[in-house]
Amino acid sequence: MQRTLVIVKPDGVQRGLVGKILARFEERGFKILALKMEQVSRELAEKHYEVHKGKFFYEGLVTYIGSSPVVVMVLEGHEAIGAVRAMVGATRPWEAAAGTIRGDYAMMGLRNLIHASDAPETAEKEIALWFKPEELVAYTREIDRWVNE
Repeated sequence: MQRTLVIVKPDGVQRGLVGKILARFEERGFKILALKMEQVSRELAEKHYEVHKGKFFYEGLVTYIGSSPVVVMVLEGHEAIGAVRAMVGATRPWEAAAGTIRGDYAMMGLRNLIHASDAPETAEKEIALWFKPEELVAYTREIDRWVNE
């Protein structure tokens, strides 16, 4: 099983879309290992977007992610990283296909509702940045054998 980090960004929280977004992942069969709401500090924002430091949009990303609370989660499932990113849709909302989270709900560039890890190494790093190991809850669900076998 693969794990990935997902963040419902400030616009998703402010627009009241957390439940709808979370439901999509649960309905798909992903297991939630960790979930919290957090007001992002500048320090955490800078660490999260470190890969973009020096790019023209970096300051906007850092400011935006800290502008309102976010909901952060760790999801687990078969090929979770690729499957979640497919569900999220293209980064630019106007390019995101209908049926994806961004395609259905987002309109503007930075206001694209959601972040999802893009690779196993990134997921591992991001999960460790946002959650302590003891905050991830390992458990079994009866449905797992129907979803993952």
